[in-house]
Amino acid sequence: MNIHEYQAKQLLRDYGVAVPNGGVAFTVDEAAAQAEELGGPVYVVKSQIHAGGRGAGKFQDNPDGKGGVRVVKSLDEVRESAGEMLGHVLITKQTGPAGKEVKRIYVEDGSDIARELYLGMLLDRETSRLTMMASTEGGMEIEEVAAETPEKILKISIDPATGMTEDDAKGLAEGLGLEGRQVDSGVQFMLAVYKAFTELDASIVEINPLVVTGAGDIMALDAKINFDDNALYRHQEVEALRDPDEEDPAEFEASKHELNYIKLDGSIGCMVNGAGLAMATMDIIKLKGGDPANFLDVGGGATKERVTEAFKIILSDDNVEGILVNIFGGIMRCDIIAEGVVAAAKEVSLSVPLVVRLEGTNVDQGKQIMADSGLPIISADDLGDAAEKIVKAVKEAA
Repeated sequence: MNIHEYQAKQLLRDYGVAVPNGGVAFTVDEAAAQAEELGGPVYVVKSQIHAGGRGAGKFQDNPDGKGGVRVVKSLDEVRESAGEMLGHVLITKQTGPAGKEVKRIYVEDGSDIARELYLGMLLDRETSRLTMMASTEGGMEIEEVAAETPEKILKISIDPATGMTEDDAKGLAEGLGLEGRQVDSGVQFMLAVYKAFTELDASIVEINPLVVTGAGDIMALDAKINFDDNALYRHQEVEALRDPDEEDPAEFEASKHELNYIKLDGSIGCMVNGAGLAMATMDIIKLKGGDPANFLDVGGGATKERVTEAFKIILSDDNVEGILVNIFGGIMRCDIIAEGVVAAAKEVSLSVPLVVRLEGTNVDQGKQIMADSGLPIISADDLGDAAEKIVKAVKEAA
Protein backbone atom coordinates (compact mmCIF):
# COMPACT_ATOMS: atom_id res chain seq x y z
CA MET A 1 0.00 0.00 0.00
CA ASN A 2 1.22 3.49 -0.86
CA ILE A 3 0.54 6.74 0.98
CA HIS A 4 1.06 10.42 0.21
CA GLU A 5 4.19 12.37 1.07
CA TYR A 6 2.52 14.40 3.80
CA GLN A 7 1.22 11.21 5.43
CA ALA A 8 4.67 9.64 5.31
CA LYS A 9 6.14 12.71 6.97
CA GLN A 10 3.53 12.61 9.72
CA LEU A 11 4.41 9.00 10.49
CA LEU A 12 8.15 9.65 10.39
CA ARG A 13 7.79 12.68 12.65
CA ASP A 14 6.15 10.43 15.25
CA TYR A 15 9.36 8.38 15.28
CA GLY A 16 11.62 11.39 15.73
CA VAL A 17 12.59 11.93 12.10
CA ALA A 18 13.09 15.63 11.39
CA VAL A 19 10.78 16.99 8.68
CA PRO A 20 9.77 20.56 7.73
CA ASN A 21 6.55 21.93 9.24
CA GLY A 22 3.58 21.83 6.92
CA GLY A 23 -0.07 20.97 6.43
CA VAL A 24 -2.36 19.39 3.85
CA ALA A 25 -4.97 21.40 1.95
CA PHE A 26 -7.90 20.39 -0.24
CA THR A 27 -8.91 23.91 -1.34
CA VAL A 28 -7.19 27.17 -2.23
CA ASP A 29 -8.45 28.79 0.98
CA GLU A 30 -7.10 25.92 3.07
CA ALA A 31 -3.73 26.24 1.35
CA ALA A 32 -3.58 29.96 2.15
CA ALA A 33 -4.56 29.28 5.75
CA GLN A 34 -1.81 26.67 6.09
CA ALA A 35 0.75 29.10 4.68
CA GLU A 36 -0.41 31.89 6.98
CA GLU A 37 -0.03 29.56 9.96
CA LEU A 38 3.50 28.65 8.90
CA GLY A 39 4.46 32.29 8.70
CA GLY A 40 6.91 32.19 5.80
CA PRO A 41 8.79 33.91 4.32
CA VAL A 42 9.32 30.97 1.96
CA TYR A 43 6.77 28.24 1.24
CA VAL A 44 6.82 25.06 -0.80
CA VAL A 45 3.55 24.02 -2.47
CA LYS A 46 3.50 20.33 -3.41
CA SER A 47 0.97 18.34 -5.41
CA GLN A 48 0.06 15.13 -3.60
CA ILE A 49 -0.27 12.14 -5.92
CA HIS A 50 1.16 8.64 -5.72
CA ALA A 51 3.93 9.25 -8.23
CA GLY A 52 7.46 10.56 -8.28
CA GLY A 53 8.91 13.27 -10.49
CA ARG A 54 6.26 15.80 -9.47
CA GLY A 55 8.60 18.77 -9.61
CA ALA A 56 9.57 18.05 -13.20
CA GLY A 57 6.02 17.07 -14.15
CA LYS A 58 3.66 19.17 -16.25
CA PHE A 59 -0.05 19.82 -15.99
CA GLN A 60 -2.18 18.48 -18.79
CA ASP A 61 -3.96 21.76 -19.45
CA ASN A 62 -0.78 23.85 -19.19
CA PRO A 63 2.20 21.83 -20.46
CA ASP A 64 4.38 24.92 -20.74
CA GLY A 65 3.68 26.05 -17.19
CA LYS A 66 5.27 25.21 -13.86
CA GLY A 67 5.44 21.74 -12.35
CA GLY A 68 3.80 20.08 -9.38
CA VAL A 69 6.27 21.33 -6.74
CA ARG A 70 6.86 25.08 -6.42
CA VAL A 71 8.86 27.34 -4.11
CA VAL A 72 6.98 30.61 -3.52
CA LYS A 73 7.45 33.70 -1.37
CA SER A 74 3.99 35.12 -0.67
CA LEU A 75 0.46 34.13 0.25
CA ASP A 76 -0.72 35.31 -3.16
CA GLU A 77 1.71 32.93 -4.83
CA VAL A 78 0.51 30.11 -2.58
CA ARG A 79 -3.07 30.81 -3.69
CA GLU A 80 -2.04 31.01 -7.34
CA SER A 81 -0.10 27.73 -7.21
CA ALA A 82 -2.86 25.95 -5.32
CA GLY A 83 -5.41 27.07 -7.90
CA GLU A 84 -3.22 25.83 -10.75
CA MET A 85 -2.75 22.43 -9.07
CA LEU A 86 -6.00 21.43 -7.39
CA GLY A 87 -8.42 19.74 -9.77
CA HIS A 88 -5.84 19.60 -12.57
CA VAL A 89 -4.13 16.55 -14.05
CA LEU A 90 -0.39 16.27 -13.38
CA ILE A 91 1.69 14.16 -15.76
CA THR A 92 5.05 12.80 -14.59
CA LYS A 93 7.34 10.08 -15.88
CA GLN A 94 5.76 7.72 -13.35
CA THR A 95 2.09 8.46 -14.07
CA GLY A 96 2.22 7.73 -17.79
CA PRO A 97 0.52 9.99 -20.36
CA ALA A 98 -2.86 9.81 -18.61
CA GLY A 99 -1.50 11.57 -15.52
CA LYS A 100 -3.29 11.88 -12.19
CA GLU A 101 -5.70 14.50 -10.91
CA VAL A 102 -4.39 16.50 -7.97
CA LYS A 103 -7.01 16.47 -5.22
CA ARG A 104 -4.84 17.60 -2.33
CA ILE A 105 -1.67 19.63 -1.88
CA TYR A 106 0.90 20.03 0.86
CA VAL A 107 2.13 23.43 1.97
CA GLU A 108 5.33 23.42 4.02
CA ASP A 109 8.13 25.69 5.17
CA GLY A 110 10.92 26.41 2.75
CA SER A 111 14.33 25.06 3.73
CA ASP A 112 17.84 26.48 3.51
CA ILE A 113 19.47 23.61 1.63
CA ALA A 114 23.25 23.23 1.82
CA ARG A 115 23.49 19.62 0.58
CA GLU A 116 21.12 17.06 -0.93
CA LEU A 117 21.63 13.39 -0.04
CA TYR A 118 19.70 10.14 -0.47
CA LEU A 119 18.56 7.63 2.16
CA GLY A 120 16.49 4.52 1.60
CA MET A 121 15.60 1.31 3.38
CA LEU A 122 14.23 -1.96 2.03
CA LEU A 123 14.49 -5.71 2.22
CA ASP A 124 17.38 -6.95 0.09
CA ARG A 125 16.11 -10.25 -1.30
CA GLU A 126 19.62 -11.36 -2.26
CA THR A 127 20.79 -11.30 1.35
CA SER A 128 17.36 -11.72 3.02
CA ARG A 129 18.27 -8.81 5.27
CA LEU A 130 17.02 -5.31 5.82
CA THR A 131 19.36 -2.92 4.08
CA MET A 132 19.83 0.82 4.44
CA MET A 133 21.23 2.64 1.43
CA ALA A 134 22.67 6.12 1.27
CA SER A 135 24.20 8.29 -1.42
CA THR A 136 25.68 11.74 -1.85
CA GLU A 137 23.62 12.03 -5.05
CA GLY A 138 20.40 13.30 -3.50
CA GLY A 139 17.59 14.56 -5.69
CA MET A 140 18.39 12.05 -8.44
CA GLU A 141 16.64 8.78 -9.22
CA ILE A 142 18.56 6.13 -7.30
CA GLU A 143 18.24 3.79 -10.32
CA GLU A 144 20.20 6.30 -12.40
CA VAL A 145 22.88 6.56 -9.75
CA ALA A 146 23.13 2.77 -9.57
CA ALA A 147 23.52 2.52 -13.34
CA GLU A 148 25.93 5.42 -13.88
CA THR A 149 27.93 5.73 -10.63
CA PRO A 150 27.27 2.64 -8.48
CA GLU A 151 30.29 3.43 -6.32
CA LYS A 152 28.34 6.37 -4.90
CA ILE A 153 25.76 4.10 -3.27
CA LEU A 154 26.59 3.01 0.27
CA LYS A 155 24.86 0.00 1.83
CA ILE A 156 24.58 -1.44 5.31
CA SER A 157 23.19 -4.96 5.61
CA ILE A 158 21.55 -5.15 9.03
CA ASP A 159 22.14 -8.16 11.27
CA PRO A 160 18.68 -9.39 12.34
CA ALA A 161 20.12 -10.53 15.69
CA THR A 162 21.23 -7.05 16.72
CA GLY A 163 19.09 -4.76 14.59
CA MET A 164 20.59 -1.56 13.27
CA THR A 165 23.35 -0.31 15.56
CA GLU A 166 24.88 3.11 16.10
CA ASP A 167 28.04 1.84 14.43
CA ASP A 168 26.02 0.88 11.34
CA ALA A 169 24.48 4.34 11.17
CA LYS A 170 27.79 6.08 11.91
CA GLY A 171 29.44 4.28 9.02
CA LEU A 172 26.78 5.58 6.63
CA ALA A 173 26.88 9.10 8.10
CA GLU A 174 30.63 9.36 7.69
CA GLY A 175 30.40 7.82 4.22
CA LEU A 176 28.05 10.67 3.28
CA GLY A 177 30.65 13.20 4.39
CA LEU A 178 28.75 14.43 7.43
CA GLU A 179 30.96 16.22 9.93
CA GLY A 180 30.91 17.27 13.58
CA ARG A 181 27.46 17.34 15.13
CA GLN A 182 25.99 16.38 11.74
CA VAL A 183 27.28 12.84 12.35
CA ASP A 184 25.36 12.50 15.61
CA SER A 185 22.24 13.99 14.03
CA GLY A 186 22.60 11.66 11.06
CA VAL A 187 22.98 8.62 13.32
CA GLN A 188 19.82 9.44 15.27
CA PHE A 189 17.99 10.17 12.02
CA MET A 190 18.90 6.79 10.53
CA LEU A 191 18.06 4.86 13.69
CA ALA A 192 14.65 6.57 13.75
CA VAL A 193 14.04 5.60 10.11
CA TYR A 194 14.98 1.99 10.93
CA LYS A 195 12.59 1.92 13.88
CA ALA A 196 9.75 3.35 11.77
CA PHE A 197 10.43 0.82 9.00
CA THR A 198 10.36 -2.21 11.27
CA GLU A 199 7.54 -1.19 13.61
CA LEU A 200 5.22 -0.11 10.77
CA ASP A 201 5.92 -3.20 8.63
CA ALA A 202 7.04 -1.05 5.73
CA SER A 203 8.30 -2.51 2.48
CA ILE A 204 10.28 0.60 1.56
CA VAL A 205 11.17 3.95 3.10
CA GLU A 206 12.80 6.43 0.75
CA ILE A 207 13.95 9.94 1.62
CA ASN A 208 15.06 11.81 -1.47
CA PRO A 209 16.37 14.28 -0.86
CA LEU A 210 17.69 14.03 2.67
CA VAL A 211 19.12 17.51 3.20
CA VAL A 212 21.72 19.19 5.32
CA THR A 213 20.53 22.73 6.02
CA GLY A 214 22.66 25.82 6.17
CA ALA A 215 22.50 25.54 9.97
CA GLY A 216 23.80 21.97 9.79
CA ASP A 217 20.52 20.21 10.58
CA ILE A 218 19.55 16.89 8.98
CA MET A 219 16.03 16.82 7.54
CA ALA A 220 13.75 14.75 5.29
CA LEU A 221 12.72 17.12 2.51
CA ASP A 222 10.68 14.41 0.80
CA ALA A 223 9.46 11.03 2.01
CA LYS A 224 7.97 7.91 0.49
CA ILE A 225 6.73 4.89 2.43
CA ASN A 226 5.16 1.73 1.04
CA PHE A 227 3.68 -0.94 3.30
CA ASP A 228 3.36 -4.70 3.25
CA ASP A 229 -0.34 -5.31 2.54
CA ASN A 230 -0.18 -8.60 4.43
CA ALA A 231 0.66 -6.77 7.66
CA LEU A 232 -1.98 -4.04 7.48
CA TYR A 233 -4.25 -5.93 9.87
CA ARG A 234 -1.72 -4.98 12.56
CA HIS A 235 -1.80 -1.29 11.65
CA GLN A 236 -5.29 0.12 11.40
CA GLU A 237 -3.86 3.63 11.71
CA VAL A 238 -1.84 3.02 8.55
CA GLU A 239 -4.66 1.37 6.62
CA ALA A 240 -6.80 4.43 7.40
CA LEU A 241 -4.37 6.51 5.31
CA ARG A 242 -5.31 4.66 2.12
CA ASP A 243 -6.46 6.94 -0.69
CA PRO A 244 -8.86 5.08 -3.04
CA ASP A 245 -8.63 7.92 -5.56
CA GLU A 246 -5.01 6.96 -6.20
CA GLU A 247 -5.75 3.31 -6.96
CA ASP A 248 -7.36 1.54 -9.88
CA PRO A 249 -11.04 1.11 -8.85
CA ALA A 250 -11.05 -2.59 -9.71
CA GLU A 251 -7.83 -3.22 -7.80
CA PHE A 252 -9.21 -1.37 -4.79
CA GLU A 253 -12.45 -3.37 -4.92
CA ALA A 254 -10.44 -6.60 -5.18
CA SER A 255 -8.45 -5.75 -2.08
CA LYS A 256 -11.66 -5.49 -0.06
CA HIS A 257 -12.37 -9.14 -0.90
CA GLU A 258 -8.81 -10.35 -0.28
CA LEU A 259 -8.21 -10.91 -3.98
CA ASN A 260 -4.83 -10.37 -5.63
CA TYR A 261 -5.75 -8.47 -8.79
CA ILE A 262 -3.68 -6.37 -11.17
CA LYS A 263 -5.19 -4.84 -14.29
CA LEU A 264 -3.32 -5.33 -17.56
CA ASP A 265 -3.90 -4.18 -21.15
CA GLY A 266 -5.12 -7.36 -22.86
CA SER A 267 -8.54 -8.77 -23.70
CA ILE A 268 -8.59 -12.19 -21.99
CA GLY A 269 -9.59 -12.10 -18.33
CA CYS A 270 -7.91 -14.66 -16.07
CA MET A 271 -9.07 -16.18 -12.79
CA VAL A 272 -6.58 -18.59 -11.25
CA ASN A 273 -5.70 -19.95 -7.82
CA GLY A 274 -2.05 -19.47 -6.92
CA ALA A 275 0.35 -16.77 -8.06
CA GLY A 276 2.68 -19.15 -9.88
CA LEU A 277 -0.15 -20.80 -11.78
CA ALA A 278 -1.56 -17.35 -12.60
CA MET A 279 1.77 -16.29 -14.10
CA ALA A 280 1.97 -19.53 -16.10
CA THR A 281 -1.58 -18.99 -17.33
CA MET A 282 -0.77 -15.51 -18.58
CA ASP A 283 2.38 -16.79 -20.29
CA ILE A 284 0.59 -19.55 -22.16
CA ILE A 285 -2.17 -17.15 -23.27
CA LYS A 286 0.57 -15.01 -24.83
CA LEU A 287 2.16 -18.12 -26.34
CA LYS A 288 -1.14 -19.03 -28.02
CA GLY A 289 -1.52 -15.55 -29.53
CA GLY A 290 -3.70 -13.79 -26.93
CA ASP A 291 -3.14 -11.03 -24.36
CA PRO A 292 -4.12 -11.34 -20.68
CA ALA A 293 -6.34 -8.57 -19.32
CA ASN A 294 -5.36 -9.11 -15.69
CA PHE A 295 -3.54 -11.07 -13.05
CA LEU A 296 -6.05 -12.48 -10.57
CA ASP A 297 -5.23 -14.98 -7.83
CA VAL A 298 -8.30 -16.00 -5.81
CA GLY A 299 -6.11 -17.74 -3.25
CA GLY A 300 -6.17 -21.21 -1.79
CA GLY A 301 -9.13 -20.80 0.53
CA ALA A 302 -11.57 -18.70 -1.48
CA THR A 303 -15.29 -18.92 -0.80
CA LYS A 304 -18.09 -19.04 -3.33
CA GLU A 305 -18.78 -15.36 -2.58
CA ARG A 306 -15.15 -14.38 -3.18
CA VAL A 307 -15.10 -16.23 -6.49
CA THR A 308 -18.28 -14.43 -7.50
CA GLU A 309 -16.70 -11.06 -6.69
CA ALA A 310 -13.58 -12.03 -8.63
CA PHE A 311 -15.68 -12.82 -11.67
CA LYS A 312 -17.52 -9.52 -11.44
CA ILE A 313 -14.24 -7.58 -11.09
CA ILE A 314 -12.86 -9.20 -14.25
CA LEU A 315 -15.99 -8.27 -16.18
CA SER A 316 -15.87 -4.68 -14.92
CA ASP A 317 -13.01 -4.19 -17.39
CA ASP A 318 -14.54 -3.11 -20.72
CA ASN A 319 -11.53 -4.52 -22.58
CA VAL A 320 -12.33 -8.09 -21.54
CA GLU A 321 -13.59 -10.11 -24.54
CA GLY A 322 -13.26 -13.56 -22.99
CA ILE A 323 -12.46 -15.25 -19.69
CA LEU A 324 -10.21 -18.18 -18.83
CA VAL A 325 -10.72 -19.83 -15.42
CA ASN A 326 -7.83 -22.14 -14.52
CA ILE A 327 -8.10 -23.93 -11.19
CA PHE A 328 -5.97 -26.67 -9.70
CA GLY A 329 -7.93 -27.81 -6.69
CA GLY A 330 -5.80 -28.61 -3.69
CA ILE A 331 -6.95 -26.53 -0.77
CA MET A 332 -9.39 -24.82 -3.14
CA ARG A 333 -12.17 -27.24 -4.16
CA CYS A 334 -13.27 -27.33 -7.76
CA ASP A 335 -16.96 -27.50 -6.85
CA ILE A 336 -16.66 -24.21 -4.92
CA ILE A 337 -15.06 -22.56 -7.94
CA ALA A 338 -17.77 -23.95 -10.21
CA GLU A 339 -20.55 -22.66 -7.95
CA GLY A 340 -18.94 -19.21 -7.91
CA VAL A 341 -18.46 -19.11 -11.66
CA VAL A 342 -22.06 -20.16 -12.34
CA ALA A 343 -23.47 -17.69 -9.80
CA ALA A 344 -21.42 -14.82 -11.16
CA ALA A 345 -22.15 -15.63 -14.81
CA LYS A 346 -25.87 -15.59 -14.09
CA GLU A 347 -25.70 -12.41 -12.00
CA VAL A 348 -23.83 -10.37 -14.61
CA SER A 349 -25.55 -11.87 -17.65
CA LEU A 350 -22.33 -13.21 -19.17
CA SER A 351 -21.91 -12.09 -22.76
CA VAL A 352 -18.31 -13.10 -23.54
CA PRO A 353 -16.81 -16.57 -24.14
CA LEU A 354 -15.88 -18.48 -20.99
CA VAL A 355 -13.38 -21.34 -20.88
CA VAL A 356 -12.90 -23.29 -17.65
CA ARG A 357 -10.16 -25.77 -16.85
CA LEU A 358 -10.60 -27.60 -13.54
CA GLU A 359 -8.36 -30.24 -12.01
CA GLY A 360 -7.99 -31.62 -8.51
CA THR A 361 -10.25 -31.92 -5.48
CA ASN A 362 -13.91 -32.51 -6.37
CA VAL A 363 -13.22 -31.94 -10.06
CA ASP A 364 -16.06 -34.22 -11.22
CA GLN A 365 -18.57 -32.40 -9.01
CA GLY A 366 -17.30 -29.08 -10.36
CA LYS A 367 -17.67 -30.13 -13.97
CA GLN A 368 -21.16 -31.45 -13.28
CA ILE A 369 -22.23 -28.16 -11.68
CA MET A 370 -21.14 -26.28 -14.81
CA ALA A 371 -22.74 -28.82 -17.15
CA ASP A 372 -26.05 -28.52 -15.29
CA SER A 373 -25.98 -24.72 -15.26
CA GLY A 374 -27.32 -24.27 -18.77
CA LEU A 375 -24.59 -21.73 -19.47
CA PRO A 376 -22.38 -21.85 -22.60
CA ILE A 377 -19.25 -22.74 -20.64
CA ILE A 378 -16.42 -24.26 -22.70
CA SER A 379 -14.63 -27.02 -20.81
CA ALA A 380 -10.89 -27.64 -21.28
CA ASP A 381 -8.78 -30.69 -20.51
CA ASP A 382 -5.48 -28.99 -19.66
CA LEU A 383 -3.86 -25.55 -19.61
CA GLY A 384 -2.66 -25.63 -23.20
CA ASP A 385 -6.08 -26.73 -24.41
CA ALA A 386 -7.74 -24.00 -22.33
CA ALA A 387 -5.50 -21.25 -23.73
CA GLU A 388 -6.07 -22.37 -27.32
CA LYS A 389 -9.82 -22.48 -26.83
CA ILE A 390 -10.16 -19.02 -25.23
CA VAL A 391 -7.91 -17.36 -27.83
CA LYS A 392 -9.89 -18.99 -30.62
CA ALA A 393 -13.26 -18.09 -29.03
CA VAL A 394 -12.26 -14.44 -28.62
CA LYS A 395 -11.09 -14.19 -32.23
CA GLU A 396 -14.29 -15.80 -33.52
CA ALA A 397 -16.45 -13.50 -31.37
CA ALA A 398 -14.68 -10.45 -32.78
